[in-house]
Amino acid sequence: MLKGYTAPRTPLGRSSLVQPPPWHYVGTALAVEYDARPEAVAAFLPAPLRPGREALAGRCAAYFCDWQFASGEAAAGGEPEYLDPVHSQYREFILIQGWPKQIGSIWMTRTFELASPATPMIGAGGRFGASLAAKDRRLVDARVTLRVESESMPQPNFSRAFNVRLFPELAAGHHDRPAVHELVQLRSCDVAVSAIWRGDAELRFYDQPNLELPALAPQQTVGGYRFNIALTVDDLVTLSDLRG
Repeated sequence: MLKGYTAPRTPLGRSSLVQPPPWHYVGTALAVEYDARPEAVAAFLPAPLRPGREALAGRCAAYFCDWQFASGEAAAGGEPEYLDPVHSQYREFILIQGWPKQIGSIWMTRTFELASPATPMIGAGGRFGASLAAKDRRLVDARVTLRVESESMPQPNFSRAFNVRLFPELAAGHHDRPAVHELVQLRSCDVAVSAIWRGDAELRFYDQPNLELPALAPQQTVGGYRFNIALTVDDLVTLSDLRG
């Protein structure tokens, strides 16, 4: 019998692209909270989701994240993935959360516990940058200057994000009727957040001929954030079937 949580399923089940949950994450986030055009935000939301109240109808948050990952098998006594960094580390840009993800190139300013002109400080006046590129094109640039500690994270945050699960059909006559099309919501647990620093931010989206990302470009920035976060993902709530 073939085994595995995801494809490819194999005799021992070791080749799956993703191991069974729970999935444990810890990482550094550089985020920019901003306002896009409300009508553009509404156009990207699947029914029955709608934008927030009028003052926040265009509110978005762009996250650059540097993650380290461990699976439930590692937590149960197996060798942790972080001992093989190429297997456990990745960077991610999150604006429209979902899977599968588009492969891109993400860079973020790093910090070190040494005084040097080559590293910013985590505190008032610290300056951080991040960039996103995909298919040889620069898509997003961000700059954040820290000012004060904050009691809150940028909104919206991604720990209980809404997602769309979509598995299309290839069979002729069924291309417009996917096998799975659901609105779901993540359930994160064991969430821990470091000190949150907030400050000024710049965010720029670049035109790209094959992506609609520029439609969500900022009209104005609200603030920039930097923090560390840890969370576990082991559950999902199905909210509605969108095939109808």
